[in-house]
Amino acid sequence: MSFSSDEVNFLVYRYLQESGFVHSAYTFGIESHISQSNINGALVPPAALLSIIQKGLQYTEAEISIAEDGSERGLESLSLIDAVMPDVVESRKQAAKAHVKTETANTNGEEVSHTVSNNHEAMEMDGTVEIPTNKATVLRGHESEVFICAWNPTNDLLASGSGDSTARIWNMNDNSNSANQLVLRHCIQKGGTEVPSNKDVTSLDWNCDGTLLATGSYDGYARLWSTDGRLVNTLGQHKGPIFALKWNKRGNYILSAGVDKTTIIWDASSGACHQQFAFHSAPALDVDWQNNTSFASCSTDQCIHVCRLSNERPIKTFQGHTNEVNAIKWDPQGLLLASCSDDMTLKIWSMKQDACVHDLQAHNKEIYTIKWSPTGPGTNNPSAPLILASASFDSTVRLWEVERGTCLHTLTKHQEPVYSVAFSPDGKYLASGSFDKCVHIWNVQSGSLVHSYKGTGGIFEVCWNHRGDKVGASVCARLEEIERQHGSRWTRTQGQILLNSEPLAGCSCLPAIDLNLARLWVYSSSLLSRH
Repeated sequence: MSFSSDEVNFLVYRYLQESGFVHSAYTFGIESHISQSNINGALVPPAALLSIIQKGLQYTEAEISIAEDGSERGLESLSLIDAVMPDVVESRKQAAKAHVKTETANTNGEEVSHTVSNNHEAMEMDGTVEIPTNKATVLRGHESEVFICAWNPTNDLLASGSGDSTARIWNMNDNSNSANQLVLRHCIQKGGTEVPSNKDVTSLDWNCDGTLLATGSYDGYARLWSTDGRLVNTLGQHKGPIFALKWNKRGNYILSAGVDKTTIIWDASSGACHQQFAFHSAPALDVDWQNNTSFASCSTDQCIHVCRLSNERPIKTFQGHTNEVNAIKWDPQGLLLASCSDDMTLKIWSMKQDACVHDLQAHNKEIYTIKWSPTGPGTNNPSAPLILASASFDSTVRLWEVERGTCLHTLTKHQEPVYSVAFSPDGKYLASGSFDKCVHIWNVQSGSLVHSYKGTGGIFEVCWNHRGDKVGASVCARLEEIERQHGSRWTRTQGQILLNSEPLAGCSCLPAIDLNLARLWVYSSSLLSRH
């Protein structure tokens, strides 16, 4: 058996990426020269490092628990740190031997049976039924992790972005049991020819009328695509990976944020850089438009800048976080700005003051993302209260009443870090996706769990279609969908999305869920009428 430092470095790099440590992964990749290795990342399965560590731990446990005569002796579970400490392993071996001798002496010649528990508890469902995996159909396509997905705002086209250096557009408009896919290959010029960039597609966003898709990549380029898969324009000005990009509501500008510490406003029609903003002192992580010409950006430098097109300096700077600011979002009216950070706090800001309006401290680990509900003044649901959702590495989702800054519900069914949350278009339901492989659908008003699906990999992103009858979710190496069809079934399609739904009792619609890119599932939705 042999292995190289390049192989170890690559597995560590992939582990950092899969765990959400994007910036650490980037730095480690540069220092260890990952890009110069000849390892084909598309062939390496997700969680490869954890898998090989787990096998090593199992081997160590076997060494301790299996006696020389081949019999098995009882063993308390061994932690990973214990397993790498020779003294601990040896003491466990001696203790196991002593336990076997004592047990033999106490049996009085009677046969003793041993029961082994796998410690897998059934998922609690608040009285609902878990959607079974054998009812799912997965759509195959991507060759690596699917990091992001987004529905077209006008029809059932689902865009997805992956570590295989492609984005894909899945056509789910015909509600069939399969979906056509368009492969958007991200290529670069090399030696006068186009070759695959071999870089992750990190971000994507549809314009307001659903005619163009913008993608951002680790290769430093943003690209515009038509719905038929044609490359319309390539936007090149960043000097490193792009971490986020967004269309403005009018659809004439695109905003991007990069590791080069800058944000750029692009002219959508020409592809030209309209203005570049270099105010951050560290990589810019997220951006969000306040209106058609003003936006906010956040960074690992712990600062938030609000900038306006044609202004030379930020029109406002918010400071208060004590660690990286991971995400920012303006409320539907563009009056309040929410931010979340590795400092475990969620803050609400107003352009009317320098200090934060609310400093919400309830999570006990990093907060990865936030979303506003599509409710309150200025939305299609003006009579419903405005709510903010936060997703954290502490495995919880919290729903906040913003006016008073109080936590309405803490959603606790996930077992691993939660990477994504999304409200249904009517604001009545919330989808959440976690690295525990689960997508949960929650009732926002009651905080109860309505439905749950467990896929085959960690969930990076969840999103609803424009009608609110389908939920897409990007997964470690896959994309799946649960589709709810006329009153009697749910269907999920991998790599694509299906769904026609009739309204639930007392609400306009309820989700379908997309998760793995490859199969289709059908599920009786009769219990949904109870919600």
